[in-house]
Amino acid sequence: MKKLTILNIGLCCLLLTNQACKDNFLEEKRDLGAVDETDLFQDPILATAYVDYVYGLFLPANNAQSFVATQDASDNGGYNNTFTQTTDELAGETDFNKQWNAISYINNHANKYFGQRMSASIGNNVWTRMKEINVFLEKIDLGGIDEATRNQLKGQMYFWRAFQYFQLVRMYGGVPLVLESQNPIVGDSDANSIPRSTTTECIAQIVKDLDLAKSLLPGKWDGGNWGRITSGAAAALKGRVLLTYASPQFNPNDSRDRWEAAYAANAEAKALLEQNGFGLFQTGGTVGGKAWSDMWFTEVNNPEAVIVYGFNNASSSSTAVKNNGWEQVIRPRELSGAGSISPTKQIFDAFPMLDGKNIDDPTSTYTYDAKKFYKNRDPRFARTFVYNGALFPYANGESYRQWTYYWKNSKGAYVSTETKGSNASGIYLRKGSNPAASATSNGAAGFQQSGTDYMEMRFAEVVLNLAESAIGVDKLQEGLDGIIEIRKRAGIEVGDGSYGLATVAGNRNKLFGAIINERKLEFAYEGKRFYDLRRWKLFEEDSPTAQRIGLKPLNGTRRTGLLITVKNNGMEYTGNSDPLVRNGSNVPVVERQPATYPDGIENQEQYLDYLYDNYFVIAEKDDLDPTNTPWKFKWYPEYYFFGLNQTALSTSPYLQQTTGWDSMNGAGTFDPLK
Repeated sequence: MKKLTILNIGLCCLLLTNQACKDNFLEEKRDLGAVDETDLFQDPILATAYVDYVYGLFLPANNAQSFVATQDASDNGGYNNTFTQTTDELAGETDFNKQWNAISYINNHANKYFGQRMSASIGNNVWTRMKEINVFLEKIDLGGIDEATRNQLKGQMYFWRAFQYFQLVRMYGGVPLVLESQNPIVGDSDANSIPRSTTTECIAQIVKDLDLAKSLLPGKWDGGNWGRITSGAAAALKGRVLLTYASPQFNPNDSRDRWEAAYAANAEAKALLEQNGFGLFQTGGTVGGKAWSDMWFTEVNNPEAVIVYGFNNASSSSTAVKNNGWEQVIRPRELSGAGSISPTKQIFDAFPMLDGKNIDDPTSTYTYDAKKFYKNRDPRFARTFVYNGALFPYANGESYRQWTYYWKNSKGAYVSTETKGSNASGIYLRKGSNPAASATSNGAAGFQQSGTDYMEMRFAEVVLNLAESAIGVDKLQEGLDGIIEIRKRAGIEVGDGSYGLATVAGNRNKLFGAIINERKLEFAYEGKRFYDLRRWKLFEEDSPTAQRIGLKPLNGTRRTGLLITVKNNGMEYTGNSDPLVRNGSNVPVVERQPATYPDGIENQEQYLDYLYDNYFVIAEKDDLDPTNTPWKFKWYPEYYFFGLNQTALSTSPYLQQTTGWDSMNGAGTFDPLK
């Protein structure tokens, strides 16, 4: 029998070691270098290793910035922050938020995720991932492995094929449906020249694969297999797919049939998951958002984790290392973190007051004070962000406070209190940070050995997917109840009985706006915002859906941060020493963390209020986006369905280009709405 040719064996062994979905179910690795296909599909251990390898092709690599990075803005399997920067969550110019002279397949805004035609080379891209899956599905029933094992392995592969096709369809609309393994040796023959199927056909195939996965997979795995795909995960992905298909991007005429299909799928997913012990993470209670914050630190049997990407805290010298780079990039440079994630004021200001009402709502029980912006906010606010003077605890610094203020030196230049370098926005991210994280990592970068898992789909998403679908089919109270369920767990007060949502009750369009806003808060910095903005077409200035549901589009905006400076006696402080830090017996202005407090102040939290009232000046920091030109966010409506890029079209000229895009054969003719 011929040797196994579907895998680059050296790469395979490396990926089996370093890109495992979860180290506890991939501890035993086998070298597949001398394995032929007959042995592979006869041996359940080898067949399982093959499936685990495919997991690795989809999952983030060691040290990935897992919360804000996605795989579908890259053509080589890598993860990057590009799509998060194409939202209001992170600033910075990308190929998808800047001015172009023309919309064209030769420009970088023709997303390269589609990849290129299958070749004999092995790499981690769309079509090689698809080939690995199709080969397995074609051959696994031929080797004599027992049916129960085969079914579980096939179920996982059907899931990943559906996952891959959904990633493609929400980028481009319909794509070629390649359901059998292609032989790269035949080159340009008609056998490999598969045209784009319609979007409708692709959605039907995705749903078919997910239904198969759901029927073949268990509702829950044992602890040693935690992180594998379950039947509930397959059902939940189906719900996400059909919700996307019902949204304005794919459903501009608001067909109720689409919403009915989405509602049925999400109702089934929620019920199936609950039958198997999944639900909103509640340990620790709702007060102060504790359960909401702590959900990231329970791994095996975490009820919130529907689809989870596993990491470990192995050292960099270990062959099994798979650290989550998130802890390291969000921590400040003062503690040897990277300080490279800079959340924006736009998301910072979006979080409501403690009673769920917006910060500018005069009917709120709490009056928003711009001088003390952190007071009486949605508990998720302080669990998502770290602001000037806020606690940012870690293993050896339970009382560590992050300070981000500036002052002017004698030369008139702003100086940061962060002596090792500040981040760009003056705001840090706390979401997903472990208060027990170690700032030392065996000589490596601070906080590097983080094993925090990333939940690609949380049960909260299933709740909100069902709620949005319910609104779509005019079950308005059920939709409202879903948002309330999320707000209750977050620790928002019941207030007037509606958790701040009284003004949207009974109005379909307002409820749609409320649920997109709730997703903005609940899933902030979890890689979901770009897809929500896109499927609801909320980018361009004249967006009809933005007007309909009462949300502000992104075009024409700039992402900003906070500039907090120090004043003394009502005047801006100028000097060469940190005004709030004791230097021997001298304190230029006042200590930021004194040994004793002024009369009437009993603790550091009250003292922080005193500092903001008397010594801090808050301004908007507008240098996160480019400043060398009059730059403003610019999205083109053609991006709702990307065109195929030059590489894809030149290697596969038989493919139709998307309407609205050009090609070497003229204007695109493929309609992604069919």
